[in-house]
Amino acid sequence: MIDTGRAPQFSRRGFLAASVALGATAITGCQRNTGTAPPASTSSSSGAIAAAEARRPHSGRTVSTTLTAQRGPVDLGGRTVDTLSYNGSVPGPLVRASVGDELAVTVRNHLDHSTSVHWHGVALRNDMDGASPATPDIDAGGEFTYRFSVPHPGTYWAHPHTGLDADTGLYFPVIVDDPNDPGRYDAEWVVMLDDWTDGVGPTPTQIYDGLRGGSGHNGMPGMGGMSGGGMGNSALLGGDAGDVSYPYYAINGRIPQAPTTFRAKPGDRVRIRIINAGSDTAFRVALAGHRLTITHTDGFPVTPIDADAVLLGMGERYDMVVTAGDGVFPLVAAAEGKNATARALLVTGTGVTPAAEYTPGELQGRVATVSDLAATGEAVLPPSPDEVNLSADLGGSMMRYDWTINGLPFAKTRPLQVREGQHVSLTFNNATMMWHPMHLHGHTFEVVGADGRPGARKDTAIVLPMQKLQVRFVADNPGVWMMHCHNTYHQEAGMMTSVDYQA
Repeated sequence: MIDTGRAPQFSRRGFLAASVALGATAITGCQRNTGTAPPASTSSSSGAIAAAEARRPHSGRTVSTTLTAQRGPVDLGGRTVDTLSYNGSVPGPLVRASVGDELAVTVRNHLDHSTSVHWHGVALRNDMDGASPATPDIDAGGEFTYRFSVPHPGTYWAHPHTGLDADTGLYFPVIVDDPNDPGRYDAEWVVMLDDWTDGVGPTPTQIYDGLRGGSGHNGMPGMGGMSGGGMGNSALLGGDAGDVSYPYYAINGRIPQAPTTFRAKPGDRVRIRIINAGSDTAFRVALAGHRLTITHTDGFPVTPIDADAVLLGMGERYDMVVTAGDGVFPLVAAAEGKNATARALLVTGTGVTPAAEYTPGELQGRVATVSDLAATGEAVLPPSPDEVNLSADLGGSMMRYDWTINGLPFAKTRPLQVREGQHVSLTFNNATMMWHPMHLHGHTFEVVGADGRPGARKDTAIVLPMQKLQVRFVADNPGVWMMHCHNTYHQEAGMMTSVDYQA
């Protein structure tokens, strides 16, 4: 764990300042194809995908729901914006199932452009992943039913994998329960964090054009050390905190001035499931007056540790348990290095609600990061003497805002190749001055600690500037799988490749 010891110091470097109203997630629909994928080069057959699906647990139960991707008004807590959402709410409806259940989720596309739903972190069948080319996008006016079994318990979420739509209100939580888990908690709180601009600041397209220095720049600062915009540095992130300073940051679709409230009883053990649905923001999260016991990350159990706060990059999830005190307690998510916060309230009794700008002292205490975590025995991957070694070199030009993997943008990528059954050691080499939360579809990987020992089991992990991160995974899920930075704008600018199964 990292003990910060003092308030974070912010640099003068500022990127893009969006003058937006604080909210949870929603944005204008913008479909861009700046980096079209090259033709898939896989020999994985539908038979191999079906065989992998047959090996997953199957309960015989089906959980069905319908989601409509649409544009319309969304209330962020006194500020109504015209934005994109599922079923008119942000976040969209919770999808919940148990291990082995089949999900049958029909998505109706009422947008004016194609869309998709990617099931982030779920090791599902490749043709239902919701990322082209494995799953075709849903045309405007069309619909598609995603149908797959869920093999692992945990905290997951879903969002589009089409252009800049990831920086909108199109997301929702996905919880998979373990029927054999005794629980050991009295209440559960699902918390989705987000950075917000749509309807109150620049559109994602304007943000992207500003970062790229294109026609949409309009004098807005972008990459390259330009000052202004409220951006700063973060010791936890190894330097620059991000590229975009949003006008609002939100929890469960609400701004700090009108926070969502979770009610429990004093003494209750509360399981808090936190999901970072932001596009460019890491969050440092603390619950005033409480210590956090971290129990899971990205769905998988870890040896429990206590901390005052926890750091989440985009796409990451952390589960924790707290014993609720008596009163009113803000859950505060500080936008790391951006001098702004989102918040919600835990209410167990009477008390005075602190002001919206209140920041608990726990944010400056002991902050848990992935390097502090180790998977429990059942989550550790089996060792293999015959690992295949692969590298993903993360590169990019800050001035041109071009981001690459192994020297190439996604439009020209050379996929990483594996064969079914192989054990893979993958090293992320970050040669840039920015941090990157790297996400692998369809698999979970084991983070290898600095001492070579197994760390946490995850699907998204922060790779710090000018650092390396080694992970291990088993190639047990045939198909064509995306691997990319989960910064929406880095991904759009090219920091994505694929992991392809070969015969």
